Amino acid sequence: QVQVMESGGGLVQPGGSLRLSCAASGVIFSIDVMGWYRQAPGKQRELIATFSTGGMTDYSDSVKGRFTISRDKNTVSLQMNSLKPEDTAVYYCNAQTFSGRSTWGQGTQVTVSS
Repeated sequence: QVQVMESGGGLVQPGGSLRLSCAASGVIFSIDVMGWYRQAPGKQRELIATFSTGGMTDYSDSVKGRFTISRDKNTVSLQMNSLKPEDTAVYYCNAQTFSGRSTWGQGTQVTVSS
């Protein structure tokens, strides 16, 4: 089994930056794709960015050019720049294995407010 744990959320002013990290443990060699999702109050969880084992990355249009996902072995990070109030949400790390099993973290709150 795989477990993931996020860190790095907090409060930041508009235009500021934050970096989120997610560490996977357990059967990490079974992980194919790691990624970040977010869920704002009253909205559905949405995909933000993914990083596959093959090195391919993908971003949602809402964060493209502002957020950067990186991955090193069992850790995936999300560098968030030029943050906007609409980026406020709970951010979740996700790890998907080659067999299709998905594991979620507990989530970390990101609040963008002046």
